[in-house]
Amino acid sequence: MIKQISVFLENKSGRLVRVAQVLGDAGISIRGVSIADTSDFGILRMIVDQPDLAITELKDKGIMATVTDVIAIEIPDKPGGLAQVLAYLDQAGINVEYLYSFIEKPTHCAIIMLRVERIAEAMQVLKDNQVPIVSGERIYGF
Repeated sequence: MIKQISVFLENKSGRLVRVAQVLGDAGISIRGVSIADTSDFGILRMIVDQPDLAITELKDKGIMATVTDVIAIEIPDKPGGLAQVLAYLDQAGINVEYLYSFIEKPTHCAIIMLRVERIAEAMQVLKDNQVPIVSGERIYGF
């Protein structure tokens, strides 16, 4: 499992840059990022190379942040690759709450971050169907 940092931000100028500056000043690299917003607030979700330090630094600076476990999987760059993985989870009755992706070099495969309702069961379904699960060491260290 991968530790994801979620930050709740007011939808106002300067809030996002503050988070990025806090992490940058602490020597923390952002590996993957997603933001969902409403008119009043946003949820910034990040994969960083030092999640424990990131949560400490953010909280020390008064930024509301939490840690959530997500699954990282590797999907080859081919049509239908994601659909097949999602079908495995759907057949097992496991809901995907959200996902986001990034491309890892030099493999050029998509790394998909999945937040699911039953993470241990989802990981077993993925393993049973030979879906490559990406380790934290690989994500944090690339």
